[in-house]
Amino acid sequence: MTNLDTIDRKILRELSADGRLSNLALADRVGLSPSACLRRTAALEKAGVIRGYRAVLSAEKTGIGFTAYITVGLNQHTKPAQEAFERAMAAASQVRECHNVTGPVEYLLRVEVTDLIAYKHFHTEILGALPQVHMLTSYVVMGSPKDERA
Repeated sequence: MTNLDTIDRKILRELSADGRLSNLALADRVGLSPSACLRRTAALEKAGVIRGYRAVLSAEKTGIGFTAYITVGLNQHTKPAQEAFERAMAAASQVRECHNVTGPVEYLLRVEVTDLIAYKHFHTEILGALPQVHMLTSYVVMGSPKDERA
């Protein structure tokens, strides 16, 4: 585990809010010189604390009009069954997140598609057709009053 001090945490908070922040602006916000800030940011990247940077896309402007969370129960609780399911989810472009969880089900998925028709196709023809799947429960997102991924 990496030991993070107060300045490191400030850098991470600022970059989490805006990954395109210039080094000069970041240094100003966290109270460092630009060269010290750049060294610290590079060290956080090298240590794997910062794994990367990404663009946050507008769902509406990219045609994503339907988001659902799905809990998935497998019919076999074996490593090969889990690995096969995880490979299938990695290949499914509709699946934006796949989490192995504890409790009465094995997985929690976040699925994004254009509309209900596309969701039904994914649910029935892709997810429901997997031999490892025993149970599916869908939770349709009606709104997201807080979403720190955006």
